[in-house]
Amino acid sequence: MTDKATLTIGDKSYDLPILKGSTGPDVLDIRKVYAESDHFTFDPGFTSTASCESKITYIDGDAGVLLHRGYPIDQLAEKSSFLEVCYLLLNGELPKADEFAKFEHNITYHTMLHAQFDRFFEGFRRDAHPMAVMTGAVGALSAFYADSMNVDDAREREISAHRLIAKMPTIAARAYKYTVGQPFVSPRNDLSYSENFLRMCFAVPAEDWKPNPVLTRAMDRIFILHADHEQNASTSTVRLAGSSGAHPFACIAAGIACLWGPSHGGANQEALEMLETIGSVDNIKDYVQGVKDRKYKLMGFGHRVYKNFDPRAKVMQKTAHEVLGELGHNNDPLLQVAQELEKVALNDPYFVDRKLYPNIDFYSGITLRAMGFPTNMFTVLFALARTVGWISQWKEMFEDPTRKIGRPRQLYTGATQRDYIPVEKR
Repeated sequence: MTDKATLTIGDKSYDLPILKGSTGPDVLDIRKVYAESDHFTFDPGFTSTASCESKITYIDGDAGVLLHRGYPIDQLAEKSSFLEVCYLLLNGELPKADEFAKFEHNITYHTMLHAQFDRFFEGFRRDAHPMAVMTGAVGALSAFYADSMNVDDAREREISAHRLIAKMPTIAARAYKYTVGQPFVSPRNDLSYSENFLRMCFAVPAEDWKPNPVLTRAMDRIFILHADHEQNASTSTVRLAGSSGAHPFACIAAGIACLWGPSHGGANQEALEMLETIGSVDNIKDYVQGVKDRKYKLMGFGHRVYKNFDPRAKVMQKTAHEVLGELGHNNDPLLQVAQELEKVALNDPYFVDRKLYPNIDFYSGITLRAMGFPTNMFTVLFALARTVGWISQWKEMFEDPTRKIGRPRQLYTGATQRDYIPVEKR
């Protein structure tokens, strides 16, 4: 913090401390700019503004790097489990064997919902979007678990975090079952986190459900790849809501609502719909030309943060092949379209120059469809996985002694002060 930059406005200069993180760009500390100079900064979308200090996730978009507490995402996806990643995000370190056993037990044995909560789903129409159900249901948790909403109590924050991670798969599965008109399936304590979720989604009373290790591992890996992604729109929403002292159930519901937007959580659905629109490998050439002519959009390519490649995409590509191979879908026309479109885009100067590389959404939609999920559930699965990231960021914010309520400023361009004129004189 010994380095500084100088901001000159007119004939006055102001010193701005330069803050250095453990890695990544240095940051200009502008907290006193308004008080000292009577000027705001202008940064729509906050693309050049660090809104907080965090130790959870680091992204280097130019190098294609994504680290959770220092661990590369590809290593975690290949070698870890989702619950272990949850522990890492929440606590800062990978758990020892006894620590993980206790954590896994806490999550597994709190997956059930209050019996009265099931009646809550009946208030929705059967054709309601599952994300609408999720937003309302997660917010309603506060009416059932008021004993863990004191945000200033570390133990209650921990209980809320564990409850949200544990109960989100049950809520998500019920949202799915309700929209397809099937009976709810209760969780089982002898199954893993991802195995339990798949059973709650796809088991039916008329036949036995048998777990598939390949699909279970794929589901776990998908959860890991979506667990956290730094200060994106929904995470920033959770932090902003929490800055007022709001309880975690309200904050996570706000994050789910933000994630629902097609520019955020709905990208994999749009990528799948694009592949369905292309339909056949024979149509790729015309579609690519249409993208160049700005007639179509190339969904699932490029990323606002990653300017080289999305490190999650390679893991997701491998997972897609494993799932399709296990289910006998290697000749899936959409996979063939996806593979050929990827080759074209990676070798065409138009896309290479614009750094339009495949991102995680390009293959995740195909994978989830093959596993049996309808497109309206894609964002629900995203929300389920991202809950641990949201609650970890929320928890970190409350443990920060410099926390303040969020209050962005604006560049006002409306009318200046004017006198009111009575209606009869206008």
